[in-house]
Amino acid sequence: MYVAMDRAMVALTLDEEDVPFRMPEVPGVSSAEENALSLMGRALNPKCQNMPGLIRTMPRKWKKEGRVRGIALSQERFQFIFQSEHDLIDVLEKGVQTFNEWAMVLERWVENPPEDYLQYIPLWVRISHIPVNYYTIPALSALGDIVGKVKVVAFDPSQPVTQPYIRVYVIFNVAYPLRMLKLIDLGERKSATIHFNYENIQKRCFTCQRLNHEKRICPLEVRQRHEEAQLRRNRIIAEKKRMEPVLAPDDPLRGVLEESQVGVNPLTGRPKIATVVLEEMEKYIVSDTGEDIALNIEKIKKTVREVEADPITQKTVLSLEPLPVVTADLNRGKGLVFDYGERELDRRNLDLNVNPEKLLSASMRAMRCENVSNVMVIRNSETSRRDVNQPSGSLAICSTVFKHGSSEPFKSVTVSR
Repeated sequence: MYVAMDRAMVALTLDEEDVPFRMPEVPGVSSAEENALSLMGRALNPKCQNMPGLIRTMPRKWKKEGRVRGIALSQERFQFIFQSEHDLIDVLEKGVQTFNEWAMVLERWVENPPEDYLQYIPLWVRISHIPVNYYTIPALSALGDIVGKVKVVAFDPSQPVTQPYIRVYVIFNVAYPLRMLKLIDLGERKSATIHFNYENIQKRCFTCQRLNHEKRICPLEVRQRHEEAQLRRNRIIAEKKRMEPVLAPDDPLRGVLEESQVGVNPLTGRPKIATVVLEEMEKYIVSDTGEDIALNIEKIKKTVREVEADPITQKTVLSLEPLPVVTADLNRGKGLVFDYGERELDRRNLDLNVNPEKLLSASMRAMRCENVSNVMVIRNSETSRRDVNQPSGSLAICSTVFKHGSSEPFKSVTVSR
């Protein structure tokens, strides 16, 4: 017997191919004909929708007890088989169905379901706060498409509207959250906020507006609680670190300096009193005995108080930090300050690639300046020659006055380039 068992164990292998089982194709094996009069369903929040209770409650809720039979396929999916087409259509026409105040998906059975099967629910949506110029069928259909695929628009342009909303029947994808508000761009810097309300939708997550979980287990709420808890832990740790004494119980400086005078400055992140200074204070205290210790302690207290009154002295004496260098050169090490706002737009306007006409106009201005400069040079040279032939008492000639002793104005010289 043991030999046969060993042989069987040796014959076993993890790489053995698992041949699928083929269902027999004989009459009575498949229930496809019976399923033709059935509805398939999916509970959107199985944690709050008990499947046995759902199977027992829904026929009574539909008022079709004895004419419909429910089957729990899993903790999430179920099936209801009807005895008549009329009852099946009547349930579908009721719109979205709920159990335990949570929505569920219902669709008619199909032999080969698509990938998005049991993914959509029908909803009547109330659209409110509509701008006055958009009470038209195309505009209302476009607003309904924000929620889902529009099937029906309950609006008659020729009849009065007595309710502050318009009802639209849409097919909604339960993978997305319910949209409560939507900002609409009306053009010309005008906007409006459209409100959506959903009929027969009871419970949902009031944080993310999804239909498949409660607010207390919403991923956004859980993440926020974790972040808040982490902040509390960090704050408690920081408070404990602040409460921990910097000076040890056996430290000679304990009682001489207060805890607020030592440690790290929270504003600068640097020690208030350098470690070297603290060590020298300790040596100064323990260097004497008797009454001299009390005198040394009093000297240290007085010196520290006086130094702390002057920020510059405190930085150099207690923290041992060098004083900042003061320079009279206001542009020392000066660099560019980059601003990608209005200044960047001004800079781009002067860029050759963006506005080449700016560069052309600047070149022409530079050329005119050069011409004026050349004219002034020639004028000055001629003025010098004329000054040689004039008496010593004559006045200097400039471009804006007349020559002394003459009524003839000074003629300018034009240089052609």
